[in-house]
Amino acid sequence: RYFIANKPYNVICQFTAESEGQVTLASLNFDFPKDVYPIGRLDLDSEGLLLLTSDRSLSHRLLNPQFAHERTYLTQVEGIVSEKTLLEMQVGLDIKLEKKIYRTLPCRVEVIEDPSVFFNKMPVWERIPAAKSSGNKPMSWLVITLIEGKNRQVRRMCAKINHPCLRLIRVKIADLAIDDLAINEVLELTKEEIYSRLKM
Repeated sequence: RYFIANKPYNVICQFTAESEGQVTLASLNFDFPKDVYPIGRLDLDSEGLLLLTSDRSLSHRLLNPQFAHERTYLTQVEGIVSEKTLLEMQVGLDIKLEKKIYRTLPCRVEVIEDPSVFFNKMPVWERIPAAKSSGNKPMSWLVITLIEGKNRQVRRMCAKINHPCLRLIRVKIADLAIDDLAINEVLELTKEEIYSRLKM
């Protein structure tokens, strides 16, 4: 079976807590089958599109770098990002990964004024606590599309260009989009729908 969810901030991508006070996917208040698990996980402090399935072969194909599935993130960062900096991100950055320097693959990055375009013109839901910049600096929204998914890659890339990531929302995997799925909401899709939108 196949589900997509809009994961809230401060929720871990598993159904069992590892320590007291952790909020898990069980908080989505949906009766998932026991053999369903999340793939393409999101960090605790990231939000947005999460895919859950009992299909093991889908997990392998989605996570294997050779298939190069695009992942699109709506990213709120501190400061105003210049065209020069956008180009640096697009070409590739040297980031620290597992105590080594890793060169990111080319990606697409653009600044957008209206993030609601990803949610059928509905405004982005409020996050608690709200994202804030240091010293009341201005904030920008970036759309970043990658074909790889290294550990906390988007946040590391934003730190590298000196525009710290304040909020990170995954909005799309290939053609599977979050659209107007509300925060905490879960939607079941058919195998045909999932495989078609993931271009498999």
